[in-house]
Amino acid sequence: MLRVVFAGSPDCAVPSLEALAAAHTIVAVLTNAPAPAGRSSKPVQTAVALAAGRLKQQGLIAPEVPVLEPERLTDEVRAKIHATGPDIMACFAYGKIFSSKTLALFPLGALNVHPSLLPKWRGCAPVPAVILAGEPETGVTIQKMALEMDAGDIILQKKLKLTGRETAEELLNRAALESAPLLVDAVNRFERGETDGTPQKDEEASYSSMLCKEDGQIDWNRSAREIDAHIRAYTPWPGAFTYRGSSMLIIHRAHIYEKAGQEDTKPAAAGTVLKAVKGEGILVSTGNGILAMEQLQWQSKKSLDWKSFMNGTRDFEGSLLGPLSP
Repeated sequence: MLRVVFAGSPDCAVPSLEALAAAHTIVAVLTNAPAPAGRSSKPVQTAVALAAGRLKQQGLIAPEVPVLEPERLTDEVRAKIHATGPDIMACFAYGKIFSSKTLALFPLGALNVHPSLLPKWRGCAPVPAVILAGEPETGVTIQKMALEMDAGDIILQKKLKLTGRETAEELLNRAALESAPLLVDAVNRFERGETDGTPQKDEEASYSSMLCKEDGQIDWNRSAREIDAHIRAYTPWPGAFTYRGSSMLIIHRAHIYEKAGQEDTKPAAAGTVLKAVKGEGILVSTGNGILAMEQLQWQSKKSLDWKSFMNGTRDFEGSLLGPLSP
């Protein structure tokens, strides 16, 4: 068994940590520092830090194994990692860039999990990017970690077919489960001395960029198909939202209304709430086609199905959704 340092932070990294703990020896866990969460804003440990604690209780990680939660990767942190005598590092969504000084700590190098079919969608938000692009498939890649982000040699890949209805949350959860056995397989290969990978073709690379809250705002002048992808790509964060006047409306789930033209839905300005239709949802006009909203909520209120939302919202039909206005 190899001595592995695992680096990761969010929920999606936990299955990989669990799988490696069952197959190899975890000698250190590297994760982000606790951050404020919830209404109390009290610092909360990352999902990986909490999972490491559970695995210690289960006997899959030794009690003395350090869980390192630094703000920065300093020489002091590197010294602590070096003291564990690692063979290799395995990383999934750690959240920080590793310098050459850090990568040099691992005799067999470092492996990184990336939830796309590299070299497509390098960067920090590949899952929303593939949904926005409307692609029929994506995948997970185990790559050798390099100084250039997501540009290392490919060790293993697995393709995932898409239905076209996945949210980013659902697709990332699926990628997390598929990645775990693939990462163990990659570490096993390195243990056997099979460390060669396939160089990526940089000319085929595409890139995803960091998300910000403003990315979630819906442009109703776009087509129903584009807005549907927008809602799925930005669920759960930053969330797809619009406004009715000064009130923010968050849309959690919607679909393209396929019966447009078959019912009494007169042409209207993009963003106009047309009516509610049984079995579909609340219809909204777009720049091309009609969108049916299924699950939505006013900011600071509960998320509701469309029927409950209409029962509790007065004069919604005929209102105009769009940018924030006084």
